[in-house]
Amino acid sequence: MLSAEAVDLAYGSTLAVRGAQLSVRCGEVVAISGQSGSGKSSLLYCLAGVMPASRGIIRFEGRPLGGFGDEELSALRRDRFGFVFQYGELLPELTIEENTALPLRLAGQRKREAHAVAGEVLGRLGLGDLRQRRPSQVSGGQSQRVAVARALVHRPAVVFADEPTGSLDSANATAVLEEFLALARSQGTAVVLVTHDPAVADRADSRYTMTDGTLTAAQVGV
Repeated sequence: MLSAEAVDLAYGSTLAVRGAQLSVRCGEVVAISGQSGSGKSSLLYCLAGVMPASRGIIRFEGRPLGGFGDEELSALRRDRFGFVFQYGELLPELTIEENTALPLRLAGQRKREAHAVAGEVLGRLGLGDLRQRRPSQVSGGQSQRVAVARALVHRPAVVFADEPTGSLDSANATAVLEEFLALARSQGTAVVLVTHDPAVADRADSRYTMTDGTLTAAQVGV
């Protein structure tokens, strides 16, 4: 479904990603682990079409991302992709329910329908009672669960997660990760996550390691 073929990403004369080869199947959880500055986040944003590769080809459902126009890429990221960031990046002026429903509203769904779906997903993550609160009124673990709900509410083909539990304590990190992956797997959404934590990477179906921009692969069991 998603693949990288000999992908380089350069910042000036510096290669952040060197010849990356990667493939993601429908519904698969793929982890890219490595130290800070190893290039894993740069590769993630290339895969998501946020940054164009300097060399090589990234394909989604067989089509090179380089062949997408700007509007097509925006629609792809809005409708087919989801994103979870380390600090959630919730909009402070919106309620928890409104934050979660945002991808559906941007896709043109009516408010009542979008909020009903958002409420269902929030309920599955144990957040049903917090729907009308704002991000400043919930804990860090709860906020990250909302970010997960927002990423998955529109049933995307792929969710890209950049250190999704990196800002949480160990107990919250474990709980949020398990809930995130369980919900993604239940709806057949693939996940590509980057992490510096081997315990997080071990939860994936396939694991890659990045060192100084070079990606190596090893299959792992879950």
